[in-house]
Order: sequence, then C-alpha cells, then structure tokens
Amino acid sequence: MEGGWVSGIGGGHIMTTILKIADSDEKAKIVEYVLSDLPEWFGLPESTAEYIHDSRELDLWAAKDNGEYIGFITLSQSSTDCGEIHCMGVKKAYHRKGVGTLLLAALKNFAKTTYEYLQVKTVDEGHYKEYDQTIAFYKKQGFKKLEVFPTLWDAWNPCLVMIQKLYAR
Repeated sequence: MEGGWVSGIGGGHIMTTILKIADSDEKAKIVEYVLSDLPEWFGLPESTAEYIHDSRELDLWAAKDNGEYIGFITLSQSSTDCGEIHCMGVKKAYHRKGVGTLLLAALKNFAKTTYEYLQVKTVDEGHYKEYDQTIAFYKKQGFKKLEVFPTLWDAWNPCLVMIQKLYAR
C-alpha cells in the first residue's frame, strides 16, 4: 500500500491512499464506479464494458479517499519491453488534485521492474477538449508523442500513442 497527501483546491487537503487491488470482482466494481462519473471520456458503452471486463485480469491500482474509491489505473503488456496504461480514470471532483500523478507513480514503480518503456493510447489533440487535457497530463508526466493512427479506433477518434522510457538497459 502506498499513500500520500494531495493538495486540494483552495488550500484544502485530501488524504489519498493508493492500493494495489488483487480481487477481480473488486477491480471491476472500482472501474465501473469511477468510469460512470466520466461520460465525457468513457461515453461509448461497448468500450466502457470492455474496460470493466479487462480490468479483472490486469494489474490495478486504486486511489481511495475517506473510504471512497476516487480513481484507478490498469497496466497491460504491449510487448516484452513495453507496458501499457490500459485505462486510467479519476472522478471529476478529484481532477487536478494530484490523484492521477499518485496513481501513475504507483504503476510506474511496479512497471519499471519489468519494462523498459511505458505507453498510453489516447485520442489525438484537437478533437475533444477533454482529451486535450488528458494529453497535457501525460506530457506533464514526461510522456512523448510517438505516432498517430488515424483510423485504429474510428476516423473521428484518431489514436495517439505516447511513450516514456522507464529505465536504461
């Protein structure tokens, strides 16, 4: 278990604890609960159901504040050298309060023992303001743009792949 204080808006603080979750049913419930608060990012029911289903078998870290799950991040394997942030969500009320940074730090701490690189896929810039905010978050965390796949998902959702080197081999 990892935890840390996170500054809130207006100088307030929240106490966020980061937990690695092992139980598959609990993982699915956490993902469903958090994603239900994020329709701007996870508004396609089929995709959301897939994230919930996939979370059962992936490494998952959850952020908890005052007994409530407020965010999560899942790790999958892209290749033997590269881990992938499969899905990440933080409830809207906790955006820009450091929760995503804590979740990503926990995932990276684990991933660097196995992978040289970490990647994430998101919708390319300039299509939705919410995803532009997502890209800004990942850039702030040290990710670099690698490539855009214009039709991997759909023509209206071009896939941007961002990467980060975790350690030198």
